[in-house]
Amino acid sequence: MKNRMKEMRKAKKLTQEDLAKQVGVSRQSIIAIESGKYKPSLELAYNISKAFECIIEDVFIMEERGEE
Repeated sequence: MKNRMKEMRKAKKLTQEDLAKQVGVSRQSIIAIESGKYKPSLELAYNISKAFECIIEDVFIMEERGEE
């Protein structure tokens, strides 16, 4: 699963630490999600999208099976 977190975070002038505090996770979790090393739970993806004031699909891009 790809995501647009880094560009959206920078557009809102948020640090990784700022975003982590808003959604209730560690900075390391944000780093892992941004780099594609960790797939967030649905609840976390929802909270991240709310922090960006958008829908989940604006942040996370689901790939077709076999593309991952």
